[in-house]
Amino acid sequence: MSNTELTERFWGDLFRRDFDAVGAWFTPEGNYRDVPAPEEGAFGPEEVAARLRLGIAPLAKYEHVPGWNIVAQDNTTMTEHVERWTWTSGEVLELPFVSVLVFDDAGKITRWWDYWDLGTLMNAAPVEWVEHIMAGYK
Repeated sequence: MSNTELTERFWGDLFRRDFDAVGAWFTPEGNYRDVPAPEEGAFGPEEVAARLRLGIAPLAKYEHVPGWNIVAQDNTTMTEHVERWTWTSGEVLELPFVSVLVFDDAGKITRWWDYWDLGTLMNAAPVEWVEHIMAGYK
């Protein structure tokens, strides 16, 4: 399977909110990082699933906006896409991302770094959600 096909399957698991399936894509040392955030992110399947669960599970809706681009070279794919986040309190945000995935030879992810604008997210998010994610997943 090509890295483009692996990337499409990975995103399918994420947008179904199957956090354990997303975590299973990662090597034990695999790193998921939201680049605008100050911490180094999550490492390994369990932490990745927990980090995603923390931020995305509380949303009323989490959708992939149609129309995206995937570029692949060697073991790396880059995806340009937009996610629509809807909170239970009614706020809606369409947040643009560039995501970089690096695969090992077995098709496992060693690095997933997301690039997005922190100000855009924080200006749209309700206070309760921000307080929730600030509490962390560890």
